Amino acid sequence: MKASLDARIARASELAQVYPSTAPLLNFYRALAQFQKQVWTHVQSNGETDVRALARHFPVLFEVVRLGGTELLVNFATEHLSSLAAQEKLLIDCWEQLPASGFDAEPAGRFFARVLLQPYAECLASRGYVRPDGAGPVCPFCNARPVAGILRGEGEGAKRSLLCSLCSTEWQFRRVLCPGCGEENKDKLPIYTCAEFDAARVDACDTCWTYLKSIDLTKDGHAVPIVDEIATVALNIWAEEHGYSKLETNLLGM
Repeated sequence: MKASLDARIARASELAQVYPSTAPLLNFYRALAQFQKQVWTHVQSNGETDVRALARHFPVLFEVVRLGGTELLVNFATEHLSSLAAQEKLLIDCWEQLPASGFDAEPAGRFFARVLLQPYAECLASRGYVRPDGAGPVCPFCNARPVAGILRGEGEGAKRSLLCSLCSTEWQFRRVLCPGCGEENKDKLPIYTCAEFDAARVDACDTCWTYLKSIDLTKDGHAVPIVDEIATVALNIWAEEHGYSKLETNLLGM
């Protein structure tokens, strides 16, 4: 079950206290999630389906980024998103490119589009039925790649789901299978953990050299995978120092 935006906001506040080194990232994410909650409420209450309507939220998003984002993001907004036409084009391009290329925009543009498209896509997904089982390595609703894995208890072990990087849909996926290339030889699918993050791990693939982080809810039932994935950025650094590339970045581009 996907975590509500309220749950994500609360978890970001909690983890900012637990992991002071990632507090700036978590505080920025919390501000973005609070903004996304407003967008979600507006889309849900108005029943909007035209992605261009999201452009009306850019001014508030720019202010959120000005207060907590990087200079690169602020400059990109000033230089490339000053007109309604540019804003609508970014939204349309990123939404329409999604099935074919997985959101291939430059990082700053991708960030702005994703902040707005996430609550929009979540609303659309909530209006329909998505089968949680029998799906492939991309989201069965919007075709986006997963941002994280989720482990839940089942019998004496745990079952794995993947979490969509865009609409937050979860779907079941085999534990011993790489969502990047389909590798199923367990000897080529190493798992890396560290004591600091007991409930998080790196699921790597030595065939395509990608990785995905998984959050184990059997070890921390209070975890909110979208947020805990951001808080454990140290695992990203470790994985990338060892030659792995992340299958899909999170909202903050990590």
